[in-house]
Amino acid sequence: MYYYSLLLLLHFIIIVPLVQSSFNIVSYGAKPDGQTDSSESLTSAWHAACTSTSSSSTIYVPAGTFLLKPVTFNGPCNTNHIIFQIDGTFIASSSYSSKTQEWIMFEHVNGVSIFGGTFDGRGQSLWSCKNSHGGCPDGATSLKFSNSKNIMMSGLSSMNSELYHIVINGCEGVKVQGVRINAPGNSPNTDGIHVQMSNDVTITSTGIRTGDDCISIGPGTSSLWIEGVSCGPGHGISIGSLGKEDEEDGVQNVTVRNTVFKGSQNGLRIKTWGRPSTSFVKDIMFEHATMQNVQNPIIINQNYCPGEHHCPGQNSGVKISGVTYNDIQGSSATQVAVDFDCSGSNPCSGIGLEDIKLTYGNSPAKASCINADGSASGFVVPPSCL
Repeated sequence: MYYYSLLLLLHFIIIVPLVQSSFNIVSYGAKPDGQTDSSESLTSAWHAACTSTSSSSTIYVPAGTFLLKPVTFNGPCNTNHIIFQIDGTFIASSSYSSKTQEWIMFEHVNGVSIFGGTFDGRGQSLWSCKNSHGGCPDGATSLKFSNSKNIMMSGLSSMNSELYHIVINGCEGVKVQGVRINAPGNSPNTDGIHVQMSNDVTITSTGIRTGDDCISIGPGTSSLWIEGVSCGPGHGISIGSLGKEDEEDGVQNVTVRNTVFKGSQNGLRIKTWGRPSTSFVKDIMFEHATMQNVQNPIIINQNYCPGEHHCPGQNSGVKISGVTYNDIQGSSATQVAVDFDCSGSNPCSGIGLEDIKLTYGNSPAKASCINADGSASGFVVPPSCL
């Protein structure tokens, strides 16, 4: 009876094989010579993969150098499983344009994965413009995902972006792993990874060398996990800046652990504008970080006011609460290794320090607290000012 029932059950099981399609961009006219514009070829391969009825599609970029003008990949697609397998290098045009905000843009896609590849934004000429005189365009973000779900970036390298290297905006379920980001320390506004208006994002095993924030965390970010990231040169891992707008979403449930900062301007930073705002920062865990000659290893600055426009003398409306620093060790390049400069009208609350050991050459490091409340436990050096 048992075998008869099993055979009857198997008789009604319908097995649907996983059908895969592969699209090589060379087949669509792309040339790996670094001179021929391959934008249209890549767009054609995307259209074929996006409209394919296969359950999975792979866009293959072979070895070689492919010149790309700005491209946008729009969804939704027929399949929620599109893979970019990149063995080659994409290079941007060496001339910058004020009309371009993104070099490579994905929008309204679901289930896109990028494996490997090098993305060279060739931002040197724009950096020279910005560093020598005004009137320069902002530049282009190298790789942006907007309003998308279930995204994977693994093993890719981004270098010399004009502006941000990677932007995650309005997304859900994003994994970034084994990524390498590289730009000179004097390259302006070349943030490594920027996350905003997104949730369920993980960034792991990633090395970032850049001229601005290694990772910047903007309004509307929640459930962000950062682990195994090295930073330097750069401006550290920053929550903010927040509070630029009167009404703005906050940042919550962020964990940053097992990080290394080498010669960076900041280590673990929270930065808010000194002006009224409905924004907030809460439920933040910074743990197991190593500082190597970092100018500001632990810093909260609620008096950010670049250019002194529209905010001098005002208190930040951003409420900061529930921020824990655990096992933060290493060396500070300045004597004030722990600096909490909080809002007069919205003091920081629930700040926790545990097992902190930060040194400053042959002199004792110091801590500074303004409008900050919290507690310290374990071995804490410099001594807590909370």
